[in-house]
Amino acid sequence: MSHKIDIDRIRAAATRFDAALAGLTDADARADSALAGWSRGHVITHVARSADVYRWLLALARTGSEPGPRADGPALARALAEGAGRPAAELVADLRGSTERLFAEAELMPADRWDTPVTALAGWQHPAWFTLRRCWRELETHRLDLALGPTTADWPADYVAWALDETAPALTARAFPVARIEATDLGRSWELHGEGPVIAAPGHLLLGWLAGRTVPDGRWPTPPAWPQPPAPGWG
Repeated sequence: MSHKIDIDRIRAAATRFDAALAGLTDADARADSALAGWSRGHVITHVARSADVYRWLLALARTGSEPGPRADGPALARALAEGAGRPAAELVADLRGSTERLFAEAELMPADRWDTPVTALAGWQHPAWFTLRRCWRELETHRLDLALGPTTADWPADYVAWALDETAPALTARAFPVARIEATDLGRSWELHGEGPVIAAPGHLLLGWLAGRTVPDGRWPTPPAWPQPPAPGWG
């Protein structure tokens, strides 16, 4: 997948997220999301500040210098708490602005800088291009967390396939007790572990289960917190 395709797919994901917010009222923004303890305002603010973090990482990779102070965990938590209660129009405008600034930074990236290693806040390293994939995952996952209609069935097939490609080796590294998962609609399967059941279902249901967003079958084991760092990692 080229970085141009990545940018185009993230733009499409941002458009879908924005469409889910159409007609959002202040009361809607204050209402509960699908995430415990978070309103929809929390979800929107979180996605906006995450886009800011990704833009910061891309600017660092592009220039070799930190583009101002990096927001740490406590700073991001404060920004979330302070921003979640804003009016709906302000929340939506903030999200649009943060994603557009991210896209603008991505368009500036020279081809030879995409492989520059950057460090996630959790401490693991990845090449700068993976920042775009992280943003893609953020937008698609939290669009569902808004609890405004979209379900796992609304995830694009290319996103589902990529996210399962990323998740399967991470689960294997953690000895998750499932032998194989099979995406019946995608014609794809992933070997996870030598022991355990084979679980077959449409890909979006598999990803919803592994991402902790759905529990389509109570017999399936509970997966670890998602997403996990890529395995094998880059550093």
